[in-house]
Amino acid sequence: MIATTNPTINILCQPTSADWLEQALANIDTILLDHSHCERKAASTAINMMFRYPSNHKLVRQLTAIAQEELEHFEQVNQILERRGIPLAPLNAPPYGKRLMSQVRTQEPYRLLDSLLVSGLIEARSHERLGLLGSHLPDPQLAAFYRGLMASEARHFGIYWLLADTYIIGGASVPEHRSLVQTRLKELAIFESDLLANLHPEPRVHS
Repeated sequence: MIATTNPTINILCQPTSADWLEQALANIDTILLDHSHCERKAASTAINMMFRYPSNHKLVRQLTAIAQEELEHFEQVNQILERRGIPLAPLNAPPYGKRLMSQVRTQEPYRLLDSLLVSGLIEARSHERLGLLGSHLPDPQLAAFYRGLMASEARHFGIYWLLADTYIIGGASVPEHRSLVQTRLKELAIFESDLLANLHPEPRVHS
């Protein structure tokens, strides 16, 4: 069995299983196609949040940078797909993202808080899984590509976390707010790990 020990962002409650890694390595063309869709969706998430909160100048600046970088990664993955003769085609998405977003509360300011934390968790899991691919893929160029993406995923998690951490809810003091954010992030992280543990196995970045 393949070992999945790899540097991770410590907010994740459970590491990725060896079963996921073995399946991903055996179906790397499908993983690459799904990765392309993931980068596009990540850019779309940042852009949609910018449009939803246009008066929050710090948030807009930070999310603009994330969206630009996600689109750069989208193009890079698409170039790899083209070199490997894999057409850019639709692919059934696993329920991971949709179920995570179902945990976002609808009332502000909690909607923004949860949206930032969920986006951060997805980036944290991507950091872990792309790192695993970078450590285990036999193709040295593809492995190096995935190792190179790890820093970006970690940075994106940090941006989402800091935006949530500095977004004061209801005039609460900073210590009270930080405790609230940490508690909510822990709740969402537990849900995220439980979700991955019970998804139907399929070769996707988040399955």
